[in-house]
Amino acid sequence: MKTYTNTGNKDTRSGFGAGLTELGQTNENVVALCADLIGSLKMDDFKANHPERFFQVGIAEANMIGLAAGMTIGGKIPFTGTFANFSTGRVYDQIRQSVAYSDKNVKICASHAGLTLGEDGATHQILEDIGLMKMLPGMTVINTCDYNQTKAATIAIAKHHGPVYLRFGRPKVANFTPEDQNFEIGKAVKLTEGNDVTILATGHLVWEALEAAKTLNEKGISAEVINIHTIKPLDDKAIIDSVAKTGCVVTAEEHSVIGGLGESVARVLSQHQPTPQEFVGTKDTFGESGTADQLMEKYGLNANAIIKASELVTKRK
Repeated sequence: MKTYTNTGNKDTRSGFGAGLTELGQTNENVVALCADLIGSLKMDDFKANHPERFFQVGIAEANMIGLAAGMTIGGKIPFTGTFANFSTGRVYDQIRQSVAYSDKNVKICASHAGLTLGEDGATHQILEDIGLMKMLPGMTVINTCDYNQTKAATIAIAKHHGPVYLRFGRPKVANFTPEDQNFEIGKAVKLTEGNDVTILATGHLVWEALEAAKTLNEKGISAEVINIHTIKPLDDKAIIDSVAKTGCVVTAEEHSVIGGLGESVARVLSQHQPTPQEFVGTKDTFGESGTADQLMEKYGLNANAIIKASELVTKRK
């Protein structure tokens, strides 16, 4: 079984900041807008090096989306930055009408997604943002797993024409993907080969899936782990090919099972490869205050939960 090395815990939002800094140096059309959260979104370097291309809009997220949409008309590539809750739920109408409907080349970059926002509590944690964004026609939805992949994705989406929702997080997590990776939108990454169960994971749950796979292997269950960094467009072929071999699947996400990755996978499989499936994600619930680790444990978003789901689904084959 292939193993992966954690080169040191780093927050994915810093990967976004590093990618934006590089874009500032290489693409003069890239502009950045922030809703009063420059430090939290790691946009400091871009602001310092390119003040003429940085726009602090204050706590006015709807206005930020409108400004970004307008800037695309002049050929600019706007990257907006705020928390995931404010990037989607607070400004859904502006995104739908001014960005998605008009196919504007806006990159909506959202930090502090999911439960791992932690102590800020339920009002700031959003567990339905992937569902909101993937339902918009023409919207690309990306949820990266570590620092290196977030940096690579940030750079890659500047080359993609059309609206993008890029989701990442607050806590320091394992950094294990290659530093020099080529990020390909819509192309899943197979991390381990397996024959007994397919584990499709996204975001912070990818490393947890790898940890789960090691334990499952010790128990005699061979798990194939696939990093679904792009939820829309979904890599249907990678999913179908894998489950055709393993005969069952677990989906794992730091998001509600209602409207998230799991439901997208279930749609594909129901059409092409009906397969027993277990869902790791939050149920019909809001979050609460607590540390990231406490919340991931309570809501069943970790390696142990993936192990239990995998053991259960293999018995359903």
